[in-house]
Amino acid sequence: MSEQLNFSPTRPYLARAIYEWICDNQLTPYLLVDATQPHTEVPLQFVKDGQIVLNLAPHAIHQLHMSNEAITFSARFGGVAKDIYVPIQAVLGIYARENGQGLFFDPSEYDAVETNNVAETAPSTEVAEPSKKKPSLRILD
Repeated sequence: MSEQLNFSPTRPYLARAIYEWICDNQLTPYLLVDATQPHTEVPLQFVKDGQIVLNLAPHAIHQLHMSNEAITFSARFGGVAKDIYVPIQAVLGIYARENGQGLFFDPSEYDAVETNNVAETAPSTEVAEPSKKKPSLRILD
């Protein structure tokens, strides 16, 4: 009777919440990124051991957007404006510079998600069986 439910990863939701908490407490949010992940666009000259730490302070960046798929913004590096694109699976942590409080994520959290996405997009030769359980609604008191 138990079905395996396929929930979306918690990383983007937690990253947004911790970012907001850090800013609300007048601290400096730092983003730890795995720069080796595909589609990650960061200034390579600042990558060390495959990772980069980015300052996400509101006064240091422009047009921050934190979606379930990626974190994007524009910032200056050595006086040169650069658009940054960090896929959410490349986010290793978000923390406050001043005290180190924040969250660090399991790098393998997205391994299963990527496998599922590949399986979903691969063409299938099997005919899908219709679901035997009909949808229903229940009123709870």
